[in-house]
Amino acid sequence: MADAINIPVYSDALVVLGTAGIVVPLLRRFGVNPILGYLGAGAALGPLGLGSFVDELPPLYWLTVVDAANVASIAQLGVVFLLFLIGLELSFARLMTMRRSVFGLGMTQVVVTTLVLSVAIALMGQDPAPAAILGACLALSSTAIGIELLSSQGRLHTASGRSSFAILLAQDLAVVPILLLVAVLAVKGDVPITTSLVSALGQAAAALALIVLLGRTTLRPLYRLVASANSSELLLAVTLFVIVGTGVLAAMAGVSMALGAFVAGLLLAETEYRKVIETIMEPFKALLLGIFFFTVGMSIDVREIAREPLLVLGGIAALVVLKAAILYALSRAFGQSRPAAVETAALLGPAGEFAFVGIGAALVAGVVDGTTAGYGLTVASLSMALIPAMSALGRRAAQRLTPEGPADPELAVVPAPTAGATIVVGHGRVGKVVCALLGEHGRPFLAVDLDAVGVSRDRRQGHAVYYGDASNASFLKSCGIAEASALIITLNNADAIDAVVDNVRRMRPDIPIFSRARDAAHARHLYGLGVTDAVPETIEASLQLSETALVGIGVPTGLVIASIHGKRGEFREELQAAAKRSRAARKE
Repeated sequence: MADAINIPVYSDALVVLGTAGIVVPLLRRFGVNPILGYLGAGAALGPLGLGSFVDELPPLYWLTVVDAANVASIAQLGVVFLLFLIGLELSFARLMTMRRSVFGLGMTQVVVTTLVLSVAIALMGQDPAPAAILGACLALSSTAIGIELLSSQGRLHTASGRSSFAILLAQDLAVVPILLLVAVLAVKGDVPITTSLVSALGQAAAALALIVLLGRTTLRPLYRLVASANSSELLLAVTLFVIVGTGVLAAMAGVSMALGAFVAGLLLAETEYRKVIETIMEPFKALLLGIFFFTVGMSIDVREIAREPLLVLGGIAALVVLKAAILYALSRAFGQSRPAAVETAALLGPAGEFAFVGIGAALVAGVVDGTTAGYGLTVASLSMALIPAMSALGRRAAQRLTPEGPADPELAVVPAPTAGATIVVGHGRVGKVVCALLGEHGRPFLAVDLDAVGVSRDRRQGHAVYYGDASNASFLKSCGIAEASALIITLNNADAIDAVVDNVRRMRPDIPIFSRARDAAHARHLYGLGVTDAVPETIEASLQLSETALVGIGVPTGLVIASIHGKRGEFREELQAAAKRSRAARKE
């Protein structure tokens, strides 16, 4: 019986599992990021580390990974699960909500950084094809480490956190065309590249259309059937089936398994089973991602670094500086403040885990040679090890760049919430009118705003407004969101409104939210997010103009006011109904 067991495979698997169960927890006690722990363990215990001394010291056989291929397939599953969970957290609706940040700032960063890095690599003597692949792969940043840092530090809902998340999301989406590009460049012979590209895109489109069609028609009934059995084990089994099944279907069509799993995650995010799926998949996510980063660490050859330290360190420095400079410039161009742009650039300057996916695929396809791939992977992995330090450096620099305004004593005043008060988010022209009317009718309120200069000026003029970010959960708690009777949003920035609504709805699903909206389309969108009532500026302007004109031409004031109220109610019902139809269509 023992002869039937593949001992090398099991011994290598034991090393990886032992790392996950023993080494990483020990490192974590000393404050080491678990992902960095996996990277370091992979470098030390991999075939390029201590594993290379097995012949001289045979006992190392049981303490190291001798053959990377023994754990490679499990590591690839880690990437598949990562993209599935990203899709599950995202959903089509949220993607559309963030489209300006994702497809504007995020995709611009991917394209610009890819072009700059590709040209730089080509100038170093690389052919155009491998230069393009390396540039595209190194343009991506680490979603796993970046999101974990932002989440653990409570910065996901800050300005830099939102922009970083949008850029990382765009980069995750960019993995798909990068893998398609690898497949196209791998085609040998006389086939024109245009023909190869069209063929690859056609296969990908057909596979995704089939996955979406099957998902729309079968996923909800399938999960409803399994949920009726009230068994978490069955839910886990069917979720694993969906992830692997969609991945295999995508692979059969010539595209990556990760892409199929990502689409499956997007589809399941539209269902009522999203939260329970996230819960049951969390342990698998941590373990499989750990194995993936362990295998990434195995690609680090310490001896190569020792032989060419200046070349490796120079590559790391050039990569981080170029990416950070581009990220900073684009963040500023898209309206980010200097401190937020610095934080974003520092966090996303190093490379990410998908560099290993893309470069690895290019190596297998023969687009990139082994020496070039090894150098690129070494630079990427070592730059990832710098992410926590870069993030801390960026936060420190951002604090120094923060305007002196927030040091004003008026801005340090802590909110004084009153039970049953209405929280007014935004204290501009609209917010001041709202607060004045609340006060006139004897309703307690608490106003907040993120404009340091405006808050300082208004407080000196006697207004009860406090400085803070309403998209930050801790700040909302200090404002008494748990005891507030309602929330009124008077901001004029659509992304900022979305962030506030999303945050408040997680904390208080029951609280009435009244929000300013730009137009009817924006109001429908806000109703879809869960706003109680949205007030479109364009519609209100037309109603006020109609009221003034009707009274002015002699129609009795009472009749005019009644008709205006009736018309306003019609608009409200129409917009709410449209939002409900949109939600229902996404669920079907």
